[in-house]
Amino acid sequence: MPNTTELSIAPLGAGDLIDRAVRLYRRHIFVLIRIAAPPVFVSAVGSVLWAIAWRGFMSTPSTIELVIYSLLTFVSVILMLGGRIFSLIVMGGASRNLVTHLLWNEPVSVRTTYAAVRSRFWALLGASLIMIIWLSVSGSVGFFGWYMVVIFVSFGVIFLSTWAPIWVTALIGIIGFLGATGLALWIFFFMAGRIVYVPQAMLVEGKRVFESVSRSFSLAKGNVRRLMAMTLFVTFTTYSALMILVIPLGWYGYVSGVDPSPFGAAQWPAWYAITYSIIEPLSQILLAPVWMLGLSLLYIDERVRHEGYDVELMASQNLTEMPQLNFTSPMAPAISAAPGSANRAPLRPPSTAHGNTLGLS
Repeated sequence: MPNTTELSIAPLGAGDLIDRAVRLYRRHIFVLIRIAAPPVFVSAVGSVLWAIAWRGFMSTPSTIELVIYSLLTFVSVILMLGGRIFSLIVMGGASRNLVTHLLWNEPVSVRTTYAAVRSRFWALLGASLIMIIWLSVSGSVGFFGWYMVVIFVSFGVIFLSTWAPIWVTALIGIIGFLGATGLALWIFFFMAGRIVYVPQAMLVEGKRVFESVSRSFSLAKGNVRRLMAMTLFVTFTTYSALMILVIPLGWYGYVSGVDPSPFGAAQWPAWYAITYSIIEPLSQILLAPVWMLGLSLLYIDERVRHEGYDVELMASQNLTEMPQLNFTSPMAPAISAAPGSANRAPLRPPSTAHGNTLGLS
């Protein structure tokens, strides 16, 4: 492992971020899965209840059972939504542990992560709700942009179809659809990227909720392509893992006389529907840590690009400890002394630790 004098201070591209995230994941796979498991377990319980309630809701002739299944559906939606929010909260707690590991090689542990979560739980909850609202708005704006382009292209195709060959209109329609999809994705990630560093700003820099939102906006400059690449990579790998689990289940169900098509979900037996609803959370448990690692690396890289974070870190690792002065720094600290103390002196790394900020070999 390289020491502090061998740090690579060049900004990281999308491929470098993904490569380092995957290597860190392989190094700490079981600890990271344990960190990601509790919120995913909550979502899994909600998915199972949803499968049971939906089957009963569609088939029961009893009014009382209909009310019971309706309440069960409501509880399942709350659990699934709560699991998503809990995942964002845990991601915030994990960010501090992961950043201290990247900076000073401190161990990644479940206890440290959830201790950080407990220290700022309500602030993280408020920040998670803000992030969900902002992501919903971003998705709506991106969809609106996609819809407008598709409508414009559709009218153009209809007009051209009166005199142009069919292959020309089909080609224009395909290009227009792909262009609309690309525009929608760019709009979404441009807006969503403004708030992806909120958990890191809260737990690493010790800022309050709205200060963290403002801080994330100031850091998120030019991160659209790298964030999009990271998201598409995690999405692709998640659904690849999902297919690895779904295909054997579908084969077994088909041999047992079950129609594995989603269109026949209403006729699935209980065992197949429940097993199917558990598979997606299992794939999330396996791949959610890659997303946490990627965002932590992206946060460090943004500070390297905009604030000379690597210079500050190397000074922190090689020089003697700074005196405790009573002043407020206009710059964010390398890492706050406590999750809720933005302007205290930064933590000192253990004397035996060796930094590995960007040289993750």
